[in-house]
Amino acid sequence: MVDPEVSILLHCAHWRGLLENHVQVELSDRFNRQTDPFLEQHINKVWTERLSKEPWLFNGAKFRLHSFCLVSPEHHRCFRPDRAEQLGDHRGGGEAAQDCVDIINGCIVQTADGGGVNQKVLSHFSPTCSCSKSQLAPAERHPSSLLTLRLGLTCYKDYLGTNWSCQVAELCQRGQEEFGDPLALLAQPLGVGAVLCTRDGQVVFIRRSQKVAEAAGMLDIPGGHPEPKAVCEHLGEGAAEEHISVVMMQQRPDAIVSELFSSVCAEIRDEVNIPLSSLGAPVLMGVALNHTSAGRPSAEFYVSCSLSSDEVRKLYWKGGAEANESTDAVFLCRTEVLQLNRSSPLWSEMCPSAKGAVLLYQMVKPEGKPSK
Repeated sequence: MVDPEVSILLHCAHWRGLLENHVQVELSDRFNRQTDPFLEQHINKVWTERLSKEPWLFNGAKFRLHSFCLVSPEHHRCFRPDRAEQLGDHRGGGEAAQDCVDIINGCIVQTADGGGVNQKVLSHFSPTCSCSKSQLAPAERHPSSLLTLRLGLTCYKDYLGTNWSCQVAELCQRGQEEFGDPLALLAQPLGVGAVLCTRDGQVVFIRRSQKVAEAAGMLDIPGGHPEPKAVCEHLGEGAAEEHISVVMMQQRPDAIVSELFSSVCAEIRDEVNIPLSSLGAPVLMGVALNHTSAGRPSAEFYVSCSLSSDEVRKLYWKGGAEANESTDAVFLCRTEVLQLNRSSPLWSEMCPSAKGAVLLYQMVKPEGKPSK
């Protein structure tokens, strides 16, 4: 099933998803977006115009997804765009399967295939990477780690002025021409989302308010962003949003991973009003790309809930901290979600973030994943 609004950057189907101890982060200024004075002027202009219409907007710091390294069952693979066309279709074994191949942009489709992982790269831009091979060399990997996310810093203001800009096509073209990466000039903030499943096998969707900035009135999943400010506060590095820097967090990448996983549960609590004590450990299914905002990435999780759908519905209508962001809770049985596709009437009501999460849920099938 192909939907032009979404694609899958990576999935963890072989492991039925990844727990927190299987993920690590490499944070560096090298993974920030590229820029120049003219782009900064454009971003400031867009931000000023938006503030004049929506003065309540807040410019918070965000993590920027640059690339990732995934360990396959057979080989350690690092995904690089300059080797994307060489990757082709590898089925384990041989020198080709051991190549270091990094994907910064595009779509990786991974399917379990006997003794290895069959990987096909589908790229809209056929990018080449502006970083040297040494720059993208994997960080020292913890023995239990299967996935390394390479992150920089960005902010909401930069997102509106790049990914959401009317000039985004031009920015992608410039990124390709000047840096060999069409996403080099884009903010690419990393979001999080949750396929939330109740005790009685119902998946929880929410109907977005007509007052939200994106996908108003559409069906979505609970979600948001991991917050650099929360990491800094946890580490005792209190700072205003505009003063948050990589150096404040660089020595504690484990705290960033913790925020990535805990933030999705916090979003469920705030949007659906479910207490954290009723939620299971988040299972990372993969990363989906939203092409209505220039391929913005979102880490999608599966989260089980010990409450029934009736109990969740009652809590939702009592209202959580972010109750104003949605107008209704919609429940679909697990079987129905597994069968959703572009021909389903409900599919057209779903926003891209929900579509990406559903696609990953169908691929990874994370139910029954051990909690340790």
